[in-house]
Amino acid sequence: MAAIAGPARRDDRIVGWIQVQLPKLVLSPSLAIILVFVYGFILWTLWLSFSKSRILPVYKWAGFDAYERLWSLPNWYVALENLAIFGMLYIGICIALGLFLAILLDQRIRIEGGLRPIYLYPMALSFIVTGTAWKWFLNPGLGLDKTMHEWGWTDFAFDWLVNPEMAIYTIVIAGVWQSSGFVMAMFLAGLRGIDGELIRAAQIDGASTVQLYRRIIIPQLRPAFLSAVIVLAHMAIKSYDLVIALTGGGPGNATEMPATFMYSYTFTRNQMAVGGASAVIMLMTIAAIIVPYLYAELREPRHGR
Repeated sequence: MAAIAGPARRDDRIVGWIQVQLPKLVLSPSLAIILVFVYGFILWTLWLSFSKSRILPVYKWAGFDAYERLWSLPNWYVALENLAIFGMLYIGICIALGLFLAILLDQRIRIEGGLRPIYLYPMALSFIVTGTAWKWFLNPGLGLDKTMHEWGWTDFAFDWLVNPEMAIYTIVIAGVWQSSGFVMAMFLAGLRGIDGELIRAAQIDGASTVQLYRRIIIPQLRPAFLSAVIVLAHMAIKSYDLVIALTGGGPGNATEMPATFMYSYTFTRNQMAVGGASAVIMLMTIAAIIVPYLYAELREPRHGR
């Protein structure tokens, strides 16, 4: 019996070892790829930003020279100003529209099943497709402007796409069209997770619909608000493909963004160190948004305990 029990225990140890090590073996290739192609390239970009790289990487230390040149370029300030305009409008409108649509669908209307896919469909498209479609639609010679003239409204004019002062707002329109459905889904999930007993108790106490949403429902959507702001801010900072497809950064540099600035200076203007410095600034901005959010999320269970 002891001779039989020995091999059985050994087999159990082997099976247990396999069960512990197999997930690590399966995940190790993905982990290696992430370490090399994500964090490795982040460190490489950081090093390039402190080098004298121009057309090709040069690993000679140059200190903060690239950062000094970056903050002396007028185009960089234009990109930051455009990002501020786009970011504030994009995040604000997406949240307001997404919350409105979520409240509308939360009324259990009959056609909810048909409306949800319609609102969410734009999020299934890439920003390249969205930018191209809106470029056709807003082009004065092809889209809305031409259609209105053919219908008899010859005084109608919508030239935002080619107007340097208004072009940035076309990016806001396209971005809001694509992302508001996603924000709606986040808020709708939050609304469906609110305790119905609390709402009924407030209604019994005589709370009006406005008071119900303002004092009870919307405050409980704080996690959804925070998540929406984080996701939208991240998308706004990285908005490269939408800008390139819709305006190409123009007219002139009217819709220049930090992402398009980084690509331009790295690959077309032969200023790789300056492009790397702008990429590091973008990374620091994203980290400044995401790290406090992660800290709050990780801290909350301990606080509740």
